Amino acid sequence: MGRLRQLTAALAVLALCGCASSPPSNTADLCSIFAEKEDWYEAAKRASQRWKVPIPVQMAIINQESSFVEDARPARVRFLGIPLWRPSSAYGYGQAKDETWQRYQTRTANDGADRDEFADAVDFVGWYLHRSFVQLQIPKTDAFRHYLAYHEGQGGFQRGTWREKPWLQAVARKVAGTAERYQQQLKWCEPALKAQVAD
Repeated sequence: MGRLRQLTAALAVLALCGCASSPPSNTADLCSIFAEKEDWYEAAKRASQRWKVPIPVQMAIINQESSFVEDARPARVRFLGIPLWRPSSAYGYGQAKDETWQRYQTRTANDGADRDEFADAVDFVGWYLHRSFVQLQIPKTDAFRHYLAYHEGQGGFQRGTWREKPWLQAVARKVAGTAERYQQQLKWCEPALKAQVAD
C-alpha cells in the first residue's frame, strides 16, 4: 500500500509539472500570458531591467521562436517521409543553439542556466539583444532589426545576409507587429502586474 501511495504521489507531481510547462493558451495577448504564467512577468521584468530591453520585444521574439513551448526544436529533415537529422541544435524557448547558449553561460557566469527554463531563456534573449545594441547599434526598441540579427547572428546581420531573404524580412515585420501589440497590451495590465510582484 505504501508503494501505491508513492506511485500516486509521483504521478500527481508529473501531472502538475506537465501543466506548469504547457505553453500559454493565448499567445496573442501579453496580459493573458502573464496572468496564466504568474512568475513570467517577474522574470521578464528582471531581464528587462538587467539588459534595458523592453519586455514586449523580448516576448515577441520568444513567441516567434517557440510559441512559448519550453522544449521546442527545429523539425527534422525528412527523406521519403522518414525523419532524419535536425538542421541545427536550436532548443528551448529562445531556440538558442548550443554554442551561443554556452557563450551566454560563460559571459554571464550562469553555468546552471537551462534553455527550457523561462527565466533563463528570457534573460538570454535580453543579453543577446543587448549585444546587438552594442555591436550593431540597433535601438533596443527596434524589434524588426533585432529579430533579423537574432536569426542571422550579429555577423550575418552586418554582412546583410537578410537582404536576400524576403521571407525573413516578412517574419521580422510580424515580430515587430507582435511587439507593438504587446506594448499596447502591457500598458493596460502592467500596473496590476507590478502590484502583484510587490505583494
